[in-house]
Amino acid sequence: MKIQVVKNILDANDRIADENRSLFNQKKIFVMNLMSSPGAGKTSLVERTIEALRDRYRIAVIEGDIQDTCDADRVAALGIPAVQINTGGGCHLDANMVREGMSGLDLDAIDLLIVENVGNLVCPAEFRVGEDVKIMILSTPEGADKPSKYPLIFQNSAVMLLNKIDLMPHLDFDRDKALRDARALNPDLTIFEVSCRTGAGLDGWFGWLSERVARVVGV
Repeated sequence: MKIQVVKNILDANDRIADENRSLFNQKKIFVMNLMSSPGAGKTSLVERTIEALRDRYRIAVIEGDIQDTCDADRVAALGIPAVQINTGGGCHLDANMVREGMSGLDLDAIDLLIVENVGNLVCPAEFRVGEDVKIMILSTPEGADKPSKYPLIFQNSAVMLLNKIDLMPHLDFDRDKALRDARALNPDLTIFEVSCRTGAGLDGWFGWLSERVARVVGV
C-alpha cells in the first residue's frame, strides 16, 4: 500500500492566515504578533505601547494564554478592547484561534491589533496568524544562549526587543553574544534595548511601530 505523506502540516493554518490577512488589509488594520518566553515582559510592553500610542491609533488586543484572564484584565483596565483566548494547554495561537477572537472585536474601530501569543519560544514562531510582523522579546534574565537554542523565532521576527536591560548590572548576561548571535540568524532584525519597568529605550520602539501603523491606516 502506498503511504501518502503530508508535506506541510501547516497548510491548513496558512490558508486561514491568508484569509485573516486579506480581512486585515481590507479593514486597514496593522497586526503584530508578539512572542516571547513566559515572564519576558510581553504584557508590560503591551501596556507601555498602549499608553504611548493610544492618542494616535485605535488599539485592540487579543491575549493568548493557557488559562486565566489576568493579562486581558490588565489591558481592559486601560480601557482597551481585549479578547482572551485560552488554549487549554496549547502552546501557541494559530490562525483559526485568532479568527475566532476577531469575532469579539469591532474591526472597523481598530488601527492596531496586538496579538499577544502564548509564552513559548518554539511553536508561536511556526504558526502565521495573518500578522504584518512577528515581534519577539528576549529578556536579560533568560540568558544570552537563546538565539543559538531557539533560532526560528529570531529568524522569523522583524524586531527583537531586549528587555529588562535595567537588570544587566546584576546578571551574568553576555549582551554582545546575544546580539551577535541574533543578527547572525537574521541580518535584517531590528533590535531595541529596552526596560519596560523604567521606560528606557522604548521611544525607538514606539517610533518604529507608529511609522508602520501609519503606512497601513493612511495617516
